Amino acid sequence: MSDIETISKHDSKSIELEIVSPVNDNSTSPANNFNGTNVRDGMNGFHGPYRLYKRRFLGLFGMVVLNIVGGLSWPWFGPIANDMVSDFGITLDQVSWLGTIEACLYLPTALSIPYLYNRFGLRRCCDFGAAALVISAWIRYAGTVKSLSTNSSYALLMLGQCFAAIAQPIYQVLGPKYSENWFNLKGRTTATMIVAIANPVGSAIGQLLSPLVGGTRQSILVLGIISTAVVPFIFLVHSQPLTPPTYAASNPSASFSHLARDVIFGGQSHGAKMSRRQRFDFMVIAWIFGILVAATNTFSILTSQIMQPVGYSDDISGLMGACLLLTGLVAAIITAPLFDRVFTKHLAVSAKVLLPILGGGWLSLIWAVKPHNTGGLFVIMTILGVTSVTMLPVGLELASDLTRNAEGSSAILWFMGNLFNIVFVLVEDALRAPANADPPLNMRRGLIFNGVFVLASVLLIWLIKGEQVRKTLDEEKVAEGGGGGVVRGA
Repeated sequence: MSDIETISKHDSKSIELEIVSPVNDNSTSPANNFNGTNVRDGMNGFHGPYRLYKRRFLGLFGMVVLNIVGGLSWPWFGPIANDMVSDFGITLDQVSWLGTIEACLYLPTALSIPYLYNRFGLRRCCDFGAAALVISAWIRYAGTVKSLSTNSSYALLMLGQCFAAIAQPIYQVLGPKYSENWFNLKGRTTATMIVAIANPVGSAIGQLLSPLVGGTRQSILVLGIISTAVVPFIFLVHSQPLTPPTYAASNPSASFSHLARDVIFGGQSHGAKMSRRQRFDFMVIAWIFGILVAATNTFSILTSQIMQPVGYSDDISGLMGACLLLTGLVAAIITAPLFDRVFTKHLAVSAKVLLPILGGGWLSLIWAVKPHNTGGLFVIMTILGVTSVTMLPVGLELASDLTRNAEGSSAILWFMGNLFNIVFVLVEDALRAPANADPPLNMRRGLIFNGVFVLASVLLIWLIKGEQVRKTLDEEKVAEGGGGGVVRGA
């Protein structure tokens, strides 16, 4: 706990002197440093000079590794589904529910994370996530004991997946908040991008790794070892630095309930009322973000079921999914620094250009998924990857700029993505053609639903203004600092 000594009082405000440690892991609001002592204007926040610390990269690396491992368990059982049926005596539907339960429990967990952050801080939340990973791993492995009955084994597997559902959203939702706490305007979007894409990378690794490490029981053991080995990486992550990198990082966010009331009813949110335009823009961004995350995840889940009926092998289907992800990663790595340093105030404009292209790509699959069109499909996968993954950090950062609440807006966006993901999977599965169709069990009606819904949704982007309020405030406070700017520290 910091020792606080009031050194002066004025009629309308007070200035407080705080003596703090270099890194504060438990406080929910950043400590602020000025001329060697930590001075904060209790009413208007910290005004500089701001400071960057090299240790921010270690924390970013820790967040990435934890996020990758958090994404392993959701798709882990899909590639070994048939072996799970034969080894454990369960059905394919029961295997599917090992992944579906994570998506379902993700929803309430995501909405609880802003409260946990305000109550315990970023580092403690990461501790909770790491503990959940370890518990989930070894409860799952306990379910592999051969002397257990089928129902007992399945119950332990399911319970383990429930704990994994706690860990995964923690690192996804808190990614933008870590970026805000540790990075300035020239690196914040890039940091958000790196953390955001770590989870889908983990999912892809999980799909590739689970069938390669032996039988089902050995595969579950390997997942447990990985989940345990990653725990020390939490020691790289700290809540906030001694001196904030920006004005936004010096101000604790409003509670999630305040944010929700502000977005829905236009109430006062921690002294920063959102205008009607900002509320509308945020709702549109949350809708589009949810639809695009759902479309991408659903396609990843159903890729083989979409492609096999028209003559493509599992290997080709897998390569198409890999093409979407890898091209997206390359594009995001290239574009995120540009959004930080060149197109800093043009996130909305960039979205208005790229999202219609993305919507057209999803719509084109209605006609492109046909026999002997491998080249055309790979071109479309490239377009989808480049546009969709590029827009991931843009959506998260734009929402944070509008709400001035990084963890709250991120929780809402990821909640929407997983909610729509459940809906899309159920709807497209229900739209599957019957066995007597031509070709049998084709997914054309599901592709029509997906393409039309995505295109209609992304066109809403033209209705937003996309005012980057948080970024504008940060720039103004740097200018007010009288040339203090940003100081680089250890």
